[in-house]
Amino acid sequence: MASVKLTNVVKTYDNNVTVVHGFNLDIADKEFVVFVGPSGCGKSTTLRMIAGLEDITGGTIEIDGKVVNDLQPKDRDIAMVFQNYALYPHMTVYDNIAFSLRLKKMPEDEIYERVNNAAEILGITEYLTRKPRALSGGQRQRVAIGRAMVRNSKVFLMDEPLSNLDAKLRNQMRAEIILLRQKLNTTFIYVTHDQTEAMTLGDRIVIMRDGYIEQVGTPTEVFEQPRNIFVAEFIGAPKMNMMKAHLNVADGESFVNPFGAKIPVRGEKSEELKAKKVASQDIILGVRPEHMILAEDDDASAIPVTLQVNEMMGSELHMHVLTEDGTPLIVRVPTISLSPERRQSLVAGAKLRVTFDSKVMHFFNTETQMNLIYGD
Repeated sequence: MASVKLTNVVKTYDNNVTVVHGFNLDIADKEFVVFVGPSGCGKSTTLRMIAGLEDITGGTIEIDGKVVNDLQPKDRDIAMVFQNYALYPHMTVYDNIAFSLRLKKMPEDEIYERVNNAAEILGITEYLTRKPRALSGGQRQRVAIGRAMVRNSKVFLMDEPLSNLDAKLRNQMRAEIILLRQKLNTTFIYVTHDQTEAMTLGDRIVIMRDGYIEQVGTPTEVFEQPRNIFVAEFIGAPKMNMMKAHLNVADGESFVNPFGAKIPVRGEKSEELKAKKVASQDIILGVRPEHMILAEDDDASAIPVTLQVNEMMGSELHMHVLTEDGTPLIVRVPTISLSPERRQSLVAGAKLRVTFDSKVMHFFNTETQMNLIYGD
């Protein structure tokens, strides 16, 4: 069993700057948890406290039910993969991977077996005699992962391991980490600023801002049920559109009025508003770009906009539009849904109308920025 528990963990530096505030989280055995957030949110500091590379100012950290606050990193039974690989340039790949095992004075035959097993899983067997300088970035990262793998540790920690790779290699390495997780079947804690990595890798995602946890949930939960505007905008690319609107809640019909349009709220969303006893009020209305719909030009119930920029992304268009009051919105449209004539008409300055389905709307309080349905 390799559970990890953080209870009221705090990190304050000597200049009285607190970078992690009362962090509470239970990570189950064999769970893959991703810490995600913008630069400076405290995610790497939290990971380093779990590893023992940073002292904690307050609270407790438990690994496998044992408090490890005062244990050295080598005694915590963790393995860590760093952003910068941290390979020894004068050693071969084989010796880099074997290094920690030799420090433990493990028999050479066992070292040989572990190193070769890891190399085979990672597809780097043919590079075992090379030095790191003869490897690509992706190959070096595999060596760093292999060095952590051979330790057979209870917990696997990864601190932005793909951030130095180009986009194509990041996509490839993400898939390889998913396969690696299936083979190792151990507890993973992974830090990234990339929400795509978080969504594709994690069983659960911990979204952080300014040292606080904003939301913990599965990828589906944080995408479909964002707790507040920060989470809603951080998860998803391009980010969720936000617009001022008025929410009218009535027994007969509920609707929102963004930019003068009248869009009904029906079905599940209407029932959720009733269950939360949400009253009529001014709101911030959130709709993801992929849920925006190009309406007919004569649809008076839709929102009039002006096309500013049209980005061709291959399978879809990212249309940057402005409402009549200057609010910017992004509309994602599958190219296959557009006729050649319609596509040619989508030029800068074109007058369009957009709408969206009530099933995909999110309602946020204008002052607290909390989700009126899914917020606390």
